[in-house]
Amino acid sequence: MSILRSRPVLRWLVPAAAGVAVIGGGAAIGTFAAEAEPSLPPRTAAQLLVDLQTSRLEGLSGTVVQRADLGLPPLVGLIPGNDLTTLLTGTHTLRVWYSGPERQRVALMDTLGEQDVIRNGRDVWTWESRGNTARHRTLGDAGTTGKPGPAATPSLPATPQEAADLALGAIDPSTEVSVGRSATVAGRDAYELVLQPRDRDSLVHQLRIAIDATQHVPLRFEVLAKGSDQPAFEMAFTQVDYRRPDADQFAFNPPPGVAVTEETAERPSAGRPAPAAPGGDPQVRAVGDGWATVLVARLDGTPGKAAGGKPAGAAPDADVSKLLGGLPAVSGDWGSGRLLTGKLFSVLLTDDGRVLAGAVTPERLYQVARG
Repeated sequence: MSILRSRPVLRWLVPAAAGVAVIGGGAAIGTFAAEAEPSLPPRTAAQLLVDLQTSRLEGLSGTVVQRADLGLPPLVGLIPGNDLTTLLTGTHTLRVWYSGPERQRVALMDTLGEQDVIRNGRDVWTWESRGNTARHRTLGDAGTTGKPGPAATPSLPATPQEAADLALGAIDPSTEVSVGRSATVAGRDAYELVLQPRDRDSLVHQLRIAIDATQHVPLRFEVLAKGSDQPAFEMAFTQVDYRRPDADQFAFNPPPGVAVTEETAERPSAGRPAPAAPGGDPQVRAVGDGWATVLVARLDGTPGKAAGGKPAGAAPDADVSKLLGGLPAVSGDWGSGRLLTGKLFSVLLTDDGRVLAGAVTPERLYQVARG
């Protein structure tokens, strides 16, 4: 159970439904260069967790830079509609504004345009400059105090706050929690909270969360893979301001000629947050718990060729066929299939139509596939 389930500060961000765009040549290497350690009064891990739970954020604006080096093969670029896969390599940036639980804005930019997600009270706008298109949704009463509904597509966390919320929700007896070295992030002194899985099947070595020493807001989030002392995934504020942004930052006036699509808001179940993966899909189940959890799904819900061929009842895009055919073939007493591996996760696509994925070693996937 997440220790921050009742804490709104780490949930302020509008879901990153707009995706993330690559910054062409933008954020310079060295964005997260180390600075001299500040001298801070000692605090225990338990005290830092309490700080996160009890802080109150009135307002915030800033710039977040995210960088990933997950060790993926080049063929992941063959996946069509790769808004998610663009996040898995390179450097990305966005601007964020926060003014209470009902006013948030995220601006994601690349060399060709900008994408914005804006929540202003019950109104939620998503705008893309390249196509000059916008989507508008009016939240119902059940949606006015929480997120404006689950993202329509998978998304990685968009800020250190969002990433920290997910990470802290993973704290259980399989996690060692400690205090790391102090740091300076975006000109702010920060403590470092370190989460380290005890499970040998996990590919994660450590999660490091830099927490503002006075505002108690996560400023930097890093994930280190086993066998490496450099982050495989990191995001951090490069500039942050805790003053409440002006109201006009959350007002959206559609540009001339914009094509606006009106959407119907989905009402979440009363008193229940949007479910995490596997999202309640009856075709997706979780095996195990803690850091060794493996998600198991069946393509199209029916048996069929998944590796290098086509799932039953579907003809995959040619690029997907190239992707699957380019993955290493593996086999064992569990069956046969194809394996995709990175520094932080493994994915097994079996020839009988199953997909198994987790932040675990391939051996763990084979164990689950064996049943």
